[in-house]
Amino acid sequence: MVAFSSGNHAQAIALSARLLGIPATIVMPEDAPAAKVAATREYSGNVVMYNRYTEDREQIGRDLAEKHGMTLIPPYDHPHVIAGQGTAAKELFDEVGELDVLFVCLGGGGLLAGSALSARALSPACIVYGVEPEAGNDGQQSFRSGSIVHIDTPKTIADGAQTQHLGEHTFPIIQKNVDDIFTVTDEELLASMRFFAERMKIVVEPTGCLGFAAARARKEELKGKRIGIIISGGNVDIVRYSEFLGG
Repeated sequence: MVAFSSGNHAQAIALSARLLGIPATIVMPEDAPAAKVAATREYSGNVVMYNRYTEDREQIGRDLAEKHGMTLIPPYDHPHVIAGQGTAAKELFDEVGELDVLFVCLGGGGLLAGSALSARALSPACIVYGVEPEAGNDGQQSFRSGSIVHIDTPKTIADGAQTQHLGEHTFPIIQKNVDDIFTVTDEELLASMRFFAERMKIVVEPTGCLGFAAARARKEELKGKRIGIIISGGNVDIVRYSEFLGG
């Protein structure tokens, strides 16, 4: 099988392939966090690097699949992937019950689309917000314009959300089941990372902080409500993490 990803999906596919005894090739950006690349390789994934600003990872993936007869597993734009990622919210609702508001980080839309479907099924009155980096607000533009907007690869510390557009499968689900999409700055992500480290003693990568950063900025209007936040990802290089916290 072959997949393209900045790291989290890459590791999942590499590990799944190893457990199933299937060879896997993972297309990853040259500037992906070293921890994500190392973990993917340790899971027996064959990593092919590319330049995220000048090359098209989707085309590279399609070419590899065609050349070697492999199955391409996209990081977000597939019904099965959306369903799988939506189990994050399902597990949250199963554990805590219905919520008033749910914040979910947004890149290509798989996690948000899946989480929104879980919310509609398990907590119908729950307001669902997607959150993406301010520099890469293609999702917000798409949501408000009614059609998929394509942008250049955004420059943000949230490497897991450096996508250029929502998917053909994820967008209509988001349109129908998400209430709004917010953006946060890299500075707000850094502040959230520091909060998690200092107050909660957990390591969260920038992309994983998107939902919390948006909720934190709206804490006054959220008072008295039951809030859910999907914190997705703790894959960050130790050296860069220390730079983030000390910056």
